[in-house]
Amino acid sequence: MKLLTRTNLIFFILICAFICQGSNQNQSSSYWPTNEWRISTPERQGMDSDQLAKLFDFVEENEINIHSLLIVRKGYVVLEAYFFPNSNGIIHDLASVTKSITSTLIGIALDKGHIKSVNQSVLNFFPDRKIENLDDNKKTLTIEHLLTMTTGFCRDFNHGERQLEQMRQSDDWVQFMLDQPILTRPGETFAYCSGASQILSAIISEATGMSALEFARQHLFEPLGIEDVIWPVDPQGNNTGWGDLFMHSRDMAKIGYLFLNEGEWKSKQIISADWIKRATKKHVAFEDGGGYGYRWWIHGELPGLYEARGRGGQRICIWPEKDIVVVFTGNGFEPGDIGQFIIVSDRTDISLPENPDGFKLMQKKITEASKAPASKPVPDLPLTARKISGKTYIFDPNNLGFISFSLSFEKKNEASLRLIDDDQEETNSIGLDGVYRFSPNSRFGLPEALRGYWESEREFYLEYNEFAGNHLYRIWFCFEENSARMRIIENTGLLNTTIKAKEKH
Repeated sequence: MKLLTRTNLIFFILICAFICQGSNQNQSSSYWPTNEWRISTPERQGMDSDQLAKLFDFVEENEINIHSLLIVRKGYVVLEAYFFPNSNGIIHDLASVTKSITSTLIGIALDKGHIKSVNQSVLNFFPDRKIENLDDNKKTLTIEHLLTMTTGFCRDFNHGERQLEQMRQSDDWVQFMLDQPILTRPGETFAYCSGASQILSAIISEATGMSALEFARQHLFEPLGIEDVIWPVDPQGNNTGWGDLFMHSRDMAKIGYLFLNEGEWKSKQIISADWIKRATKKHVAFEDGGGYGYRWWIHGELPGLYEARGRGGQRICIWPEKDIVVVFTGNGFEPGDIGQFIIVSDRTDISLPENPDGFKLMQKKITEASKAPASKPVPDLPLTARKISGKTYIFDPNNLGFISFSLSFEKKNEASLRLIDDDQEETNSIGLDGVYRFSPNSRFGLPEALRGYWESEREFYLEYNEFAGNHLYRIWFCFEENSARMRIIENTGLLNTTIKAKEKH
């Protein structure tokens, strides 16, 4: 994920640009979307359907890789859209938005007395572990240092994610992070690092006697009516506190709505208002005026706006002054580009004149965004397609664990890819007519979608879209005599590599 948003605004403030229609009578302080969200036209909540409809044209014209968008204003869903190939009901990887959920669980554990203070020593939670590179600085490491990314043992962002991969390749992720040498005194330097969140997850387990997921189900998810979640674990059973929590867009909005209401839900304080204030306060300041709280990002140009951010464009945006929560999911887009169309009035107590035509247009755009594109004519396959069809190619040794592949072109509009790696053998259909073919072969049985075409006589392009898992792979197979080369690029920059292969005889 990006450390800082681009300079364009998430929301553009519209001040006194609409005719005031008086106070909105639909608000109800007793309303909680535990089971279902209320629905409203944008105009009743001070927003403009025509303006929101324009964002769909922008997405299409610029091929923005957004998966979902949900806007909640004054407790009402005014826009909910799912963009093909994603669809309503499919759970989605939140990437580093997970960090903000982990921080929230730390706050709940503190409220309930499982953790005494954010100033507690991190090492005190792991008395039975032998810690390497132990020095006075490491002994001063606190929970707050983990929350604010000022640990002293994390590298800068680029190296930090390399550190994440090293952690994931280790036998004990928490031990790996605790053993890291201190580079700067804790509390002095901000350095984005996902591994520190794994320690927070382990602290929740050590302090509560439950995994982070078990604790979340009991004290956060179930009270909010959040049932369908996936949260992987490390080799020791600690949930991945840094990322990979899967959740539905509507449930992401519930987290935002909880924070918007200062931790209250159905007259119960799920998390203290004091924690929310502390978590969304600027503990680290950035040059652009923004900052970092307890795993929450504070916007630099719009006072009061804060966000949970994740790689690829995952967001939970909360702006209490405007009484709005906005949720984005996708893979490799900048939410600020969409934000220019999300215009809110400067006041929260006004409605706009109803706009039936604009609302109808917006609804039409939402429906169109969810549909598959029309199939395209498929040109005749090159001679190479017939020559290599069904043949197996053995990969050279590689870090991805790929062993072999074969492509088959037996149908006019559809091909198939057979890929074998260290863990499994997988066969997927590929749309050659510009339309994705789906299979349930992604992680946790979630759907993935493939389409491709021949770019030249010898090169086949494949779009391998694990949209629910927040991975879009662009793959080029280049065939030579008795050999092949596969170049693979992940859309958010996680992967860019080339692997050679030889035809199996």
